[in-house]
Amino acid sequence: MTDPEYMDRAEAALAAIERSCDRINDESDVDIDNQRVGGMITIIFGNGSQLIVNLQKPLQEIWLAARSGGYHYRHDGRAWVDTKTGEEFFDNLSREATRQSGQPLQFIAG
Repeated sequence: MTDPEYMDRAEAALAAIERSCDRINDESDVDIDNQRVGGMITIIFGNGSQLIVNLQKPLQEIWLAARSGGYHYRHDGRAWVDTKTGEEFFDNLSREATRQSGQPLQFIAG
């Protein structure tokens, strides 16, 4: 994938995270905040825990830092998938957000 294609797909993923945070705040009583600085989004939960998503442009990856560890994702032409497990990014983000918030949360790509 070219660098411009990577940036288009990566920026779309970050925008989807922001939209999901807004939707979660609008549709539930979950206290979730997100702060974006450049290619990094910090998701902050009411209990003070955080998830950090950042772009790794040289590697054409998206990284997720969670309490359970760090994850690296590459785009396979259809979705962002974990470089070790093949798990889809938004599925894993939803699982990690649910773990850290203590409430079921769903992040979606669209």
